[in-house]
Amino acid sequence: MQPILNTYMNTFEQLGLNEQLLNAIKDMGFETPSEVQDKAIPVLLAKDTDMVALAQTGTGKTAAFGFPLIQKIDANSRETQGLILSPTRELCLQITQELKNYSKYVKGLRVVAIYGGASITEQAKEVRRGAHIVVATPGRMQDMIRRNMVDITNIHTCVLDEADEMLNMGFYEDITSILSHTPREKNTWLFSATMPREVASIASEFMSNPYEITVGTKNASSKNVQHEYYMVSGRDRYLALKRLADANPDIFSVIFCRTKRDTQSVAEKLVEDGYNAAALHGDLSQNQRDLVMKSFRNRQIQMLVATDVAARGIDVDDVTHVINYQLPDEIETYTHRSGRTGRAGKSGVSMVIITRSEFRKIGAIERIIKTKFDAKQIPNSEEICEIQLFHLASKIKETEINHEVDNFIPAINDVLKGIDREELIKKMISVEFSRFANYYKNAKDLNAPSVNDRKNRSNDAGSIPSGGDVRYFINVGEKDGYDWKSLKDFLKEQLDLGRDDVFKVDVKESFSFFNTEAAHTEAILSMFSEFKMDGRFINVEISKNSGGRRNGGGGGRRNDNRGKSKGGFGNKRSKGSFDKGKSKRRSNR
Repeated sequence: MQPILNTYMNTFEQLGLNEQLLNAIKDMGFETPSEVQDKAIPVLLAKDTDMVALAQTGTGKTAAFGFPLIQKIDANSRETQGLILSPTRELCLQITQELKNYSKYVKGLRVVAIYGGASITEQAKEVRRGAHIVVATPGRMQDMIRRNMVDITNIHTCVLDEADEMLNMGFYEDITSILSHTPREKNTWLFSATMPREVASIASEFMSNPYEITVGTKNASSKNVQHEYYMVSGRDRYLALKRLADANPDIFSVIFCRTKRDTQSVAEKLVEDGYNAAALHGDLSQNQRDLVMKSFRNRQIQMLVATDVAARGIDVDDVTHVINYQLPDEIETYTHRSGRTGRAGKSGVSMVIITRSEFRKIGAIERIIKTKFDAKQIPNSEEICEIQLFHLASKIKETEINHEVDNFIPAINDVLKGIDREELIKKMISVEFSRFANYYKNAKDLNAPSVNDRKNRSNDAGSIPSGGDVRYFINVGEKDGYDWKSLKDFLKEQLDLGRDDVFKVDVKESFSFFNTEAAHTEAILSMFSEFKMDGRFINVEISKNSGGRRNGGGGGRRNDNRGKSKGGFGNKRSKGSFDKGKSKRRSNR
């Protein structure tokens, strides 16, 4: 393969794009190209060439091939000139919509989506009306070729998007058959997150001396994603999931299961236990899938339980956590999963729930993604209650007053007459906190015994001796512009500490937690005793819990459709989710 020259341009104007595309880019608010766009677009515009581009999900690959493809289209001709193959109908529809947005100022250019689960005759009519670019799933495309419903014999460009995923799904024969109906002199652009043997085979067989672009390291994970694993007994996997959810009320996550049956089962359990959750898998109708994704994008669903195949169409930049309820059968698939978070420059967390027998897979994944996992422990009841307590207090502080209550205040003051401020605060918080705490009162420890051969890893958060570190509370969080990565950098800079001296950083909405070794405690408390930033005091206190079991973030907003509150904080419709039996739960409804 030819290596591509590193151009490192700074603006879209410098990439060689025409005025129509630049106007569309301006409308969409894009300011500077991503790395894959910066490397790919100039070469694809400058010459007719094949290309292999390796980049993680969420790095802007659609624009990297979409812009040059649109610019090469002759809109005055009715012939199909470009073909894009993608693994799922969700991704197919997503790419189609993005290309339509990119080409809004290119008069007469038409993009048509071809995918299963919809009328093939209607799609054929759309193609006959004129389709300059066809975006298709391999199975439906192959079907339409067999029926002579589409003509791709004159295309000049074929794009294989998410090539590794298409091959993982068993589309090799379909892809090779489709490519056999295209002209030999076309250009093939292959975009993929990983480069397994099958992808290399496609490149070797159907491409001629392609340029290769690698954004980051081959198969490596995004630097914005923190990777964690939790070791539990197999029978406690679901309880562990709920604990991780309850540890942070503001989660916006994708939870991965291996099978459609497990996906549906876990989603149903979460809904029954009061979480805003839903399933996304292949047995849903297209209308059901569209409704689920719409609710997820609008954050009406905060815990989306999905199979790997169904999740390929998820294009949401604000996912805070990916939770691997079960590890994938193919280790390379983990790269796609973790790529659902840490997108568009934001940070994210990828959590893995494993049993002792699955521990060896962690090392295999680390070698592929070239990133180490942090060993974490499922939080206990005190830690969860502490997080929820601070969350409730923050929500109360940040809540805007609804002045419709003003007329009732005199009567309410009469009811509360004689209660001082401190006692009133305690009573108000206890209304929710007591119910939540009581459910967790006798909750068991879910953590499985540690694996001995893991203890010697110097950079493993789980290897710090028990009692050797201190947990701190700090009164800044997400609303102050911090995530786990930027807060860690801030603390290291202020305290003049090393890279690994600040760990287990958990950022909530308006407060956070972090750990250091006990030797740093005096210096930390001294530094923040009178510390001001932008005129505001930044307070650091020792937390009640040491943080040895802290999960590094995670949580769930819960919703009771019947309008009854039952544990949990920060949402009058929320209810708790506890490690009690269902019969116990129903008795308290």
